[in-house]
Amino acid sequence: MPVPAAPTRVPRNSAEETLLEGFKDGFGSGTKRIRETWKPLAAFVSLLRLGVQMLTATVRTILTKNFAFEEFIVQTWYTIRVCTLPALAVSMPFGIILALQVGVLAQEVGAVSFTGAGNTLAVVRQASPMITALMLAGVAGSAICADLGARKIREELDALEVMGISIVDRLLVPRMLATVVVAVLLNGVVMFFTIMTTLLVSVVLQDLPPGAYLASVTTLATVGDLWLSLAKAAIFGVMCTVVAAWKGINTSSGPTGVGDSVTSAVVMNFILLFAANFLISQVHTQIVGGPLG
Repeated sequence: MPVPAAPTRVPRNSAEETLLEGFKDGFGSGTKRIRETWKPLAAFVSLLRLGVQMLTATVRTILTKNFAFEEFIVQTWYTIRVCTLPALAVSMPFGIILALQVGVLAQEVGAVSFTGAGNTLAVVRQASPMITALMLAGVAGSAICADLGARKIREELDALEVMGISIVDRLLVPRMLATVVVAVLLNGVVMFFTIMTTLLVSVVLQDLPPGAYLASVTTLATVGDLWLSLAKAAIFGVMCTVVAAWKGINTSSGPTGVGDSVTSAVVMNFILLFAANFLISQVHTQIVGGPLG
C-alpha cells in the first residue's frame, strides 16, 4: 500500500517572512495598547462591582440576621481609637486658619457681623466631613487595606472561600458599617471642636463679641446643613472602605505588594473623596439652592 507523501511546505522568501513578523509584532503591540487603554476602566468597573456587592450584602446579612456583630464591634472600637486624636489634631489648626482668613475678609468687605455665620457654614458643610474623610482614608483605610492584603498573600481569603465563608459578608461588611458609624460620630466631634476653635480665635485675636458671633450663625447655617454634613460623612465612609477593601483583596507580589496597595489605596481615596465632595456640593446646590454646599 503506497505511503501518502508528506505535505510539502511552500518556502517563503525573506520579504514574506519579514512582512509576517512585522504583522505579528504590530498586532501584538496593538492588542497590548488596547489592554492598557481599557485597564483603568476595567479597574473602575471592578471597584463599582465590589461596592454594589458590599451594599447588597449589608442589607442581606442584616435581614437574615447573619451579620458579624462581633467583628463590627471590634472594628468600630479600633477605628475610634486610631482616628479620633489625629482628626482633632488636624481640626484645631484648620479652625485657626479658617477663622483668621474669614475674619480678615469680613473686615475688608465690611461684613464683620457675618463672621460667625461664614465660619460655621464653612466648617459644617466642607471642613468637618472632609477632615473626617481624610483621616479615615489615611488611618482606618490603610489599616483595612493592609489587613486584607496580608490575608490575601497568606491565602487566608482563599481558604475562607473554600470553606464556603463569604469574605464580603464576614470581613468587608462589618468594616464598612464600622467606618460609616465612626465617620458620622467623628464628624460631629470634629465639627464641634473646629467651631469652638474659630470662636476662640475670633474673640481673642479679632476682638469680636462672642454673643454677636454666635447670634450670626443662624443667619446662614440651617439644620439642613447639618444633615448634609452627616450624609457626606456617611458616603465618604463607604467610599473609603470600598477602595481600601478592593485594593487589599487584589494584592499580589508578596509583602511588597501590600505596601504598594496601601499607598495606592490612600492616594485613590484622596482623589475620589475630593471629587465626590465637589459632586455632592454641586448637586445639593442645584437641588436645594443657597450657598455652595
